[in-house]
Amino acid sequence: MESEENLLSVFLLLLLITSHFTMVGPSAPEDGWQVYSSAQDSDGRCICTVVAPQPTVCSRDARSKQLQHLLEKVNNMSQTIELLEQRTHRDVQFVEKMEIELKGLENKFKEVEDGHEINTARQFKSIRSKMEELRPLIRVLESYKADVLLVAQFKDEAANVTKQLESLQETLSGLDYQELQSRVVNLEDRLRACMQRLACGKLTGVSEPITIKTSGSRFGSWMTDPLAPPGDNRVWYMDGYHNNRFVREYQSMYDFMMTDNFTSHRLPHPWSGTGQVVFNGSIYFNKFQSHTIIKFDFRTSLISRSRQLDFAGYNNMYHYSWGGHSDIDLMVDEGGLWAVYATNQNAGNIVLSQLNANTLQIIRSWTTNHPKRSAGEAFMICGTLYVTNGYSGGTKVYYAYSTNSSTYEYIDIPLTNKYSHLSMLDYNPRDRALYAWNNGHQVLYNVTLYHIIQ
Repeated sequence: MESEENLLSVFLLLLLITSHFTMVGPSAPEDGWQVYSSAQDSDGRCICTVVAPQPTVCSRDARSKQLQHLLEKVNNMSQTIELLEQRTHRDVQFVEKMEIELKGLENKFKEVEDGHEINTARQFKSIRSKMEELRPLIRVLESYKADVLLVAQFKDEAANVTKQLESLQETLSGLDYQELQSRVVNLEDRLRACMQRLACGKLTGVSEPITIKTSGSRFGSWMTDPLAPPGDNRVWYMDGYHNNRFVREYQSMYDFMMTDNFTSHRLPHPWSGTGQVVFNGSIYFNKFQSHTIIKFDFRTSLISRSRQLDFAGYNNMYHYSWGGHSDIDLMVDEGGLWAVYATNQNAGNIVLSQLNANTLQIIRSWTTNHPKRSAGEAFMICGTLYVTNGYSGGTKVYYAYSTNSSTYEYIDIPLTNKYSHLSMLDYNPRDRALYAWNNGHQVLYNVTLYHIIQ
C-alpha cells in the first residue's frame, strides 16, 4: 500500500496539462477493481489511466499494476516537462536577441575604450552608463539558458524511462522494478526543484480539468496544505457549505481517490461557505452566521486564534453569485494568507485583505471596484486576485486586481466548467494548481504563468 501511495502522490506534486482523467464510476463487483478510464489500441492491448480494467483485458498481476502506476507517473512528469518548455519557448527568443545586443554593446564599448573611434565625451558617458545598467543581465541570461538546457535534459530522461517502462510492461522482465522506481523518484525530485526556480508570474492560461473523484454534495471544498513538510500529502475534505463541522483527513491522494480510509476531525463550530483553507497544519474558516475567522490547529485539536473581520458582510449579505453563505473567502498564495469579502463601506464591492497567519490581524487591505455578488469565484496567485465571470455554463477568468500595483484589468482566460456548477476554486502555490469543487466532483486545473526576466 505504501508504494502505491508514493506512486500516486505525484498528482499533487506535478502539474498536469493534458491528461484526460475522467471518472466513469466503479466497476462491477466481480471485477474487484475500480475502472476510471480505459481503452484498447489496434493490437488489443489495454491502455489504462489509473487502475487496470477487467481481468479479461489486462492482467491482475501485482507487478503489472505497479508498472502501470509507475508508467502513468512518468507520463505525468513528461507532460509537466512539456509545460516547462511551453513556458520558456517564448522567452528563449528574447534571451537570444538580448544576448546578441549585449555582446554587441560590450564590443562597442571596448572599441571606444581602446580609442579606435572618436566619440564625444557625452556619447562615451552615455554608452558607459547603458553598459553598466545591462551588464548584470548577462549573468541572468546565462542562468536562463542553463535552465532551458536542463528542461531539455529532463525531457530526454523521461522519454528514456518511459520507453524502458513500456518494454518492461510487455515482457515483465529486464530492469528491476525498484531500480526504475528509484530513477523516477530521482527525476521527479530534480524536476520539482527546477519548477520551484520559476518565479511568480502573470496568469495566462488554465488547463482542461482533471477529475480526481466524484463524491459529496453539490457544494464543498477540498485541499492540501501548501506548507506541509516533505512527504506529507494529506488531503482535506469538507462537504457542504453550512451546518457541518466534520473535516475528513485522507493520508494521501491515493487514499482519497481509491479508498474510504479517512480520519474525521470535529471543529468547535460549523463553517460558513466553501472558503476554508488548510495552511501550515491549521485550518482557517469562517464561523457560521458571523464575520469571525477561526484558526483551528489539527495537531492540538484546539482553536489557536479567532478574530472578527470588521465590517465584512456575512450570512449571505455579500456572497458569490452562486450563494451558499460564501461571503468570506479565505485563500493562500505565494505571499501567505488572504481574505476576500465585501463591506457596506465599499458599496458591496470586493475588499481584499492580507492576514497575519498567526494573529489573524489585517496587514493591509485593498478595495476594488468589482461587485462581490457578481463574482462567480475568485483565487489569488502571486499577489493578484483573479475573478471568474460566473459559476455555471461558459466560464472564464475575466478580472484581475494586482496588489503590487493597486490596479485592475479585464482579461479573457477560458475556464472549462465541466460539471456546470463551481462552488469552490482555490490556488495551491506548492502544486501550482487550482483545486475546484464542481457539482460533486473534485477537480484539478493546471495554471500557466508568464514569467518575466528582471
